[in-house]
Amino acid sequence: MIRTVPTRPFEGQKPGTSGLRKKVRVFQQPNYTENFLQSIFDVAPPGAGAALVVGGDGRFHNRTVIQQALRIAAANGFARAIVGQGGILSTPAASHLIRKNGAAGGLIFSASHNPGGPDADFGIKYNVANGGPAPEAVTEAVYRRTLEIDRWLTIDAPDIELDRLGATRIGAMEVEVIDPVADYAELMESLFDFAAIRRWREAGGSFAFDAMNAVTGPYAHDIFERRLGFAPGTVRRGTPLEDFGGGHPDPNLTHAPELAALMMGPDAPDLGAASDGDGDRNLIIGRGLPINPSDSLAMIAANAHLAPAYRGGIAGIARSMPTSTAADQVARRLGIGMFETPTGWKFFGSLLDAGLVTVCGEESAGTGSDHVREKDGLWAVLMWLNILAARGQSVAEIARDHWATHGRNYYARHDYEALPVEAANALMAELEAACPALCGRSFGEFTVAGAAPYAYRDPVDGSESRGQGIVIPFTDGSRVIFRLSGTGTEGATLRAYLDRFEAPGGRLDAQVDEMLGPLAEIAEEVAGIARHTGRSAPDLIT
Repeated sequence: MIRTVPTRPFEGQKPGTSGLRKKVRVFQQPNYTENFLQSIFDVAPPGAGAALVVGGDGRFHNRTVIQQALRIAAANGFARAIVGQGGILSTPAASHLIRKNGAAGGLIFSASHNPGGPDADFGIKYNVANGGPAPEAVTEAVYRRTLEIDRWLTIDAPDIELDRLGATRIGAMEVEVIDPVADYAELMESLFDFAAIRRWREAGGSFAFDAMNAVTGPYAHDIFERRLGFAPGTVRRGTPLEDFGGGHPDPNLTHAPELAALMMGPDAPDLGAASDGDGDRNLIIGRGLPINPSDSLAMIAANAHLAPAYRGGIAGIARSMPTSTAADQVARRLGIGMFETPTGWKFFGSLLDAGLVTVCGEESAGTGSDHVREKDGLWAVLMWLNILAARGQSVAEIARDHWATHGRNYYARHDYEALPVEAANALMAELEAACPALCGRSFGEFTVAGAAPYAYRDPVDGSESRGQGIVIPFTDGSRVIFRLSGTGTEGATLRAYLDRFEAPGGRLDAQVDEMLGPLAEIAEEVAGIARHTGRSAPDLIT
């Protein structure tokens, strides 16, 4: 029996870059989660026979919300729900399941790289039928619906057994609990040369992976240790935990200190890697050399033809606006399309669906291809293993060859977290007003080529997106970018991106801090970060 529950709107249910993210205690309010889920189904009602993919990263509150979502989905007319065993589904695996099963969409319960636990973060993201995040037109419609919602629907039914494979029912909706790993692992095996990677391992190639007690642990154990034959223990922190073991599941040198120490030490393996809470981000470290995500995108694009699925070449590359222009140099050399989009994987979807690009990436450690419609951490790691196996060189040798051919982008992101929203907005407004006067101005060796708020018009569907940040390019190809993040759960996060280009034959082996120091000084001078925020240094540098 379908039951109608009266409700009232909540303020602030506006999805950010990757869905709605708030503290767990916010989602635990009566009607809060139900309102948002019902708003999704009101905006995107299921058609006849529609299927819904449901899962998450295993963080605290995941199981509770899955049960709520299944009852609401059944009441709204879904015919079938596909759920990962234990409530587990990585974000790229969920995207693959949506596409493979022709599902109407999917619900992914995750706050990605944000901390987990009763006092930490939770999130809900809706993916559409192509497997990708809902586009802005859908998320805006969902938000408008949350402002007027007056009821949500449910079916009174007991919780389903999430840990047992098999089918059951909630009302008229069939619920199938599936192995969350198998379909995704088979997809990876179809894309990469697993035999070559095994031969590389047998010849002495070594590897370490940190799953950060997050969702990729089960996937990594199956793919790296079982299918590829790396020794038990290759996968570290491989058990998903509701609080990620008290850690911060963000794959960077700060939050993966043991892996970083290993890779910088005398006994470092050939490749170190990590992934985040929901499995869509990655960290790549060679022996003694971290590879920043912008460079990783460029190096993957330049070497993608070494993997079987991309042997015929790639159609084009897309990157988010704050990502360094390293990939642009590769696209130019290969003679393929290069697209710059706003931050958020949703903006890559139309380009991928239209066949304009094959490889996409973001500076925030997300890389992927047209095999799904999400960034994919394990895909990036497997691509690096495939490249190492095919080229027979170290990560450092591959990187230096790449810089010698394409030039090098020295790059860093400075995050100022949990700022008062008013202060962050005032900084951006003042900087935008100053943009016309910056053009042509010189700061030491750097001359501003232009300064303006970033706006994007999708070349496929014509949709427009504004308010994405402010870009200050220099005549030598370097850039400084300012943007307010859409992935935080508390206050505002200001991000300043520093991107300095050195052409082939230039200073390609200098220290990153040394090369970016002048751009950091320019960023402070033009934006007045300390004056607006009271912060003398960023909270995090990546």
